[in-house]
Amino acid sequence: MSMPATLTLTRPDDWHLHLRDGAALRAVLPYTAAQFARAIVMPNLKPPVTTASQAIAYRERILAARPAGSDFTPLMTLYLTDTTTPAEIARAKAAGVVALKLYPAGATTNSDDGVTDIRKTRATLEAMQREGLLLLVHGEVTDPAVDIFDREAVFIDRVMIPLRRDFPELKIVFEHLTTREAAHYVRDADAHTAATITAHHLLYNRNALFVGGLRPHFYCLPILKREEHRQALLAAATSGSPKFFLGTDSAPHAAALKEASVCGAGCFTAPAALELYAEAFEAAGALARLEGFASHFGADFYGLPRNTGCVTLLRQPRTLPEQLPFGEVTIKPLLGGQELNWSLQPGWS
Repeated sequence: MSMPATLTLTRPDDWHLHLRDGAALRAVLPYTAAQFARAIVMPNLKPPVTTASQAIAYRERILAARPAGSDFTPLMTLYLTDTTTPAEIARAKAAGVVALKLYPAGATTNSDDGVTDIRKTRATLEAMQREGLLLLVHGEVTDPAVDIFDREAVFIDRVMIPLRRDFPELKIVFEHLTTREAAHYVRDADAHTAATITAHHLLYNRNALFVGGLRPHFYCLPILKREEHRQALLAAATSGSPKFFLGTDSAPHAAALKEASVCGAGCFTAPAALELYAEAFEAAGALARLEGFASHFGADFYGLPRNTGCVTLLRQPRTLPEQLPFGEVTIKPLLGGQELNWSLQPGWS
């Protein structure tokens, strides 16, 4: 069976993205804008984006940083805290904010202001359910007694199941799945539950962190898991189920901070996001299902129109740059210096 020379998709969206701010924002946004029409922008800045007015201001900074001629649209989120009020949810809805992000306190980068106990947010979650704002969850417990490789599975029992019971009409996205347990949970859940999956969790297991030495550019949270979990994620992503869709979780950190003795968590995949997903889907023999995952299912779940126009991937190997400008310093993309099988054709039709 011959391999296709091109792959054309409805213009896709990224349903989980970190853009940072200032010079870092200006450095990384063009990579996303070249591929995606829209992206859900994470609110874990310093200080975090916790109010509608802060979200409006951040959106304006993102729009100002777009490359000339770009029509990329940022979709804004608020950072849920123990003290987020129902009144703020109404203001967020009026401002065009589409979701709130649940970070268990201390779970990942800039999450110290996150929720300490989900029960403290009950009135706010009721307001979100009423207003139609989505809840995006970083699905890990931070109990120090729970092994880091088990945090996601324990989160299902301690947080997700009670959330679904108490707020049956609230749309919830289980972000960046990493385990078989989570993939099966979402698969079997009701129609108000969906999930994003990253390219790096589809392509790599936890061995990638340690082969030939400690590999900090593969360090992310939730951390890469065993091969059996990667296989389960790949099966979910390529199943054609509308519950699973693309969210890169591309998380830029300066190279010096990624390669420090205590390194930042996150994989910077934005420069080759679609190419990496194409690699994963092709390896599973499921290239024909990439369009639904990348371009259709996320928009449908969020209740937004699907994009018009197309992007095209070419079967044309390209080598990723080893490093790229990042304000006054540099950043290293995941797989920098390595050859990929696909290349994104510039522009869209």
